[in-house]
Amino acid sequence: MSEIERLQSHIPLEMAGQRLDVALAEIFSQYSRGRLQAWIRAGQVRLNDEEWRQPKAKVQGGERVEVDAVVELERLHEAEAIPLSIVYEDESLIVVNKAVGMVAHPAVGNREGTLLNALLHHAPELHNVPRAGIVHRLDKETSGLLVIARTLVAQNSLVEQLQAREFGREYEAVVIGPMISGGTIEAPIGRHHIDRKRMAVTESGKEAVTHYRIGERFRDYTHLRVRLETGRTHQIRVHMTHIRHPLVGDPVYGGRLRIPKQSSEELSNALRAFRRQALHAARLGLRHPLTDEWLEWDVPVPPDMQALIEILRRENSAG
Repeated sequence: MSEIERLQSHIPLEMAGQRLDVALAEIFSQYSRGRLQAWIRAGQVRLNDEEWRQPKAKVQGGERVEVDAVVELERLHEAEAIPLSIVYEDESLIVVNKAVGMVAHPAVGNREGTLLNALLHHAPELHNVPRAGIVHRLDKETSGLLVIARTLVAQNSLVEQLQAREFGREYEAVVIGPMISGGTIEAPIGRHHIDRKRMAVTESGKEAVTHYRIGERFRDYTHLRVRLETGRTHQIRVHMTHIRHPLVGDPVYGGRLRIPKQSSEELSNALRAFRRQALHAARLGLRHPLTDEWLEWDVPVPPDMQALIEILRRENSAG
């Protein structure tokens, strides 16, 4: 659902010679330049009552400008009283520690019980922000930190930071196989050529860069600290599988369950019971949209993943 909001202003004289889209992005800073370009091309921008459809067109300064801004509303989704683990909250941001099993955004088969439904109940003003302010996502079975924009200004700032790779995002993961050292994976990611629900390393994919370092070594597994430079769908899961160290429990990219022969009964049972990817968004850092202050949050791994790590430690000691 959407509605039209009429924006009105004047092009300052000192902007003479600037591109139309650049000038509008400065005047209406609550909207992204990409969104403004789309409205220009759609004929929704008028200077002195005349439609301008070329984002590159140069302004003279002094023109009266009107923009018919199409504002997407989240009216199609219901607010639900679902508990949220809120780590930080102010007038611009909400930072949550998403639980394992919670879907971020409604989709076919998951219309209710999502993070978005919960956010609309907690902060009803998010009905007026596209995607209820969700600017990045975590997979359903990945836990950890997510930031939500409470206003269009905040959303624009966070999207720009994401695109400029300014977010600090660090994950904890448990992968199959002993690893000797950390490193960087640079391999483009796109849709799998056969199974379109999966992602894969492919030459036609988008640039993807993942940095990882050793957190703790076990006999047959490794606890990693992973830092994202880019944010492709399933990036860590795909990249770790690409270097033949898939995440423990990954139902899509991990292959069939393999239990090392020397494993204790305790570890064998734990591995059989761990039916999700062992991945947790542990740290998030960003610039505050209003103050420009760098903010950072940390949350511990959830109990199921912590229990797995403790069992792997005991296995090491016993071995």
